[in-house]
Amino acid sequence: MIRIQRAGDRYPGGDPGAGVETRHALSFGPHYDPDNLRFGPLLAVNEERLAPGAGFDEHPHSHTEIVTWVVEGELTHRDTTGHETVIRPGDLQHLSSAAGVRHVERNAGDTPLAFVQMWLAPRETGGEPSYTLVRDLRGPYALPAAGATLTVHRPGKGEDVRLPDGGTVYVHVARGTATLAGRELGEGDAARITDEPAPALTAGDAAELLVWAADS
Repeated sequence: MIRIQRAGDRYPGGDPGAGVETRHALSFGPHYDPDNLRFGPLLAVNEERLAPGAGFDEHPHSHTEIVTWVVEGELTHRDTTGHETVIRPGDLQHLSSAAGVRHVERNAGDTPLAFVQMWLAPRETGGEPSYTLVRDLRGPYALPAAGATLTVHRPGKGEDVRLPDGGTVYVHVARGTATLAGRELGEGDAARITDEPAPALTAGDAAELLVWAADS
């Protein structure tokens, strides 16, 4: 089965008056949808846009694997494990909240910031929080704690992208366009693929694709 979610169908969130605009792909906060609670291990896929100076004050997380991908701008991160970093396009940040961690996320720059934040359910709860930052990610990023792997594709126009077979596959168009099984996808669109042979995926203009694959 292939389900397409258009960018305009995401649940709106954030605080636009404070320079925070969020678009949720899955049931989130006040946007409760019992038919859209999660997809495989994915609990949230949030598109975030922060104006200069805007951000999220210190807040807690627990029992969640949090993966962040910056599309444009710079994200300043600080957490209670002692990490303070700046994440730029091409970098991947992974915060394993385990039994509990607090963090701050902010656009400390003078240009708009756009990033995609993805929350995944761990296979086991508890433990100590941990932090990973991969500069200029090349190749797949395996997340064994959630039984999932993220691959970022930046194919040329007209290039085919090989998707995994079976299980659950989630494709998010972070930039540009693509065609999946004959259906056009634009920026912010996503596809959920469940238990079927990999459909054909062809890149359009300036494509940057986030692809999660999991066994279930």
